[in-house]
Amino acid sequence: MGFGGISIWQLLIVLAIIILLFGTKKLRSLGGDLGSAIKSFKQSVGEGEEESKNKEENILKQPGESTQAHESHKDKHSS
Repeated sequence: MGFGGISIWQLLIVLAIIILLFGTKKLRSLGGDLGSAIKSFKQSVGEGEEESKNKEENILKQPGESTQAHESHKDKHSS
């Protein structure tokens, strides 16, 4: 039993071949690069969500408009 019809032994053989081809140093640096890319992606997604929240709060705080007008405005755009 394995993953999608691939046995554990087949996975180990593929892993051994990859280590022989690239070496452990190259795989370590590749793993580090991949980890930093994922971290950077998560950080920018979080910043984007924070920015959109701030924009929404600024729209809601604009003077001269009632809360009902903002609610109807939000409903029109969410459809």
